[in-house]
Amino acid sequence: MTVTNLESIFNVLTSVWAAGEVLLIVLTQTRPGDGKIQDRGSQLVLLVVIFVSLNTDGWMHRFFSIDMPGSYSWLRPAALGMLILGLGVRALAIVTLGKAFSTNVATHAGQNLQQSGLYALVRHPSYLGLEMILLSFALHTRTWACFAVVVIPPTLALLYRVHVEETALRQAFGTDYEDYSRRTKRLIPGVY
Repeated sequence: MTVTNLESIFNVLTSVWAAGEVLLIVLTQTRPGDGKIQDRGSQLVLLVVIFVSLNTDGWMHRFFSIDMPGSYSWLRPAALGMLILGLGVRALAIVTLGKAFSTNVATHAGQNLQQSGLYALVRHPSYLGLEMILLSFALHTRTWACFAVVVIPPTLALLYRVHVEETALRQAFGTDYEDYSRRTKRLIPGVY
């Protein structure tokens, strides 16, 4: 596969991801009265930080040269593979939650605590998928400075989001969520 083909596929999948995220916001956002919203601004923080980081990366490419090892050989295919894997993990996690999935942090009456599938491995697989997508963008930059801009601020925003969501889930599910938390890691199976 040529570099041009890899770039084209990466760009198409990036556009699919962006369009999918917008559709998720439009279609799954919990509205007042439909559930208990406890977002604490985390959705907006995450969206703004990702948007600013990705746009800053685009601007920074004018000033920083490509300096990561493997930049001209294996890094582009690795970034594409990570993007595909991240999209798959995020999509599977969202489909598994079904109607319980919401782009803002909210719980609904009668909602069950999901503990099977990817949720048996980590408590937040949709965020794991998002982090993998961000990592693919960072690898795709092939520049250490841009890598840091694409990974660090969004990861910090995502960790804030995880904290907000876990607080809401503890309130909604009590000891069941505490037990689940002891059995599973937040984002990285067996690590964190």
